[in-house]
Amino acid sequence: MAYQTILVHVDDSPSASARIGVAIALASSCGGHLSGVAPTGVARTLLPSLPPGQNDPTLALHLGFLREQAQAALASFTQRCEAAALASHEARVIDDDAGGGLCLHGRVADVIVLSQSDPEHGGPRLLADLPAYVVLHAGKPVLMVPFAGQPASVGQRVLVSWDASREAACALQLALPLLRQADSVELAVFDTGPASQTVADARAADPRPWLARHGIQASVAVHALAHKRQPVGEALLALAAQKNADLLVMGAYGHSRVRETMLGGVTRTLFESMSIPVLMAH
Repeated sequence: MAYQTILVHVDDSPSASARIGVAIALASSCGGHLSGVAPTGVARTLLPSLPPGQNDPTLALHLGFLREQAQAALASFTQRCEAAALASHEARVIDDDAGGGLCLHGRVADVIVLSQSDPEHGGPRLLADLPAYVVLHAGKPVLMVPFAGQPASVGQRVLVSWDASREAACALQLALPLLRQADSVELAVFDTGPASQTVADARAADPRPWLARHGIQASVAVHALAHKRQPVGEALLALAAQKNADLLVMGAYGHSRVRETMLGGVTRTLFESMSIPVLMAH
């Protein structure tokens, strides 16, 4: 089954154009509905406690400005959807912070499209942590688009990071609509040393027969690290470049605490250094 509902974060940031372009292309290829969501930045849990507009005109003006800003970004989004002759799309302003709002509305979508945080134009710290927050809290796959440049293609040559973990299995399951459309799918297993169980587990839980029953022909290869201290995330990105992959699929490792997001090393490396789109699931 293809993705029937795709949600994309809409704002006026420099990375928005590439992100929206990927979302439109994905909706076109899947024949799915594209929902553009623009959060105002005011948490929905805070709104009921704010004084009425007539009691605080300055606050009312500020909220009005935030909503107008969101509407302006959505107007550009709608124009692009119409120019692409997208069959089904909608534009939605939500009174919420970006993380909470995208997680809430994303739970009734098949996939959420975000941008990698741009270290030069990331804005406030909370917005810089947005991709990690949504990956860990939305409960849906997140397709992250690099902040630098518009990808020429997404999902023709797919590299899957496979270690037979729960997170990797979840990502593989949720990526099936993309894998069915791919020209090539390769599963990469990294041998991290004699003390690791990864290679044995990956061979025992070989996903290729399962993928074949879904109509997907995949190859698998075990890769050694360049040296014993090489981070797996670095090796994964190097392999993706070597294979000329245009999509990386992987599980996201980590857990959340109050006001803090903690990620595993491989996941953090991908968030910071990705050079191609990455589909992550937690």
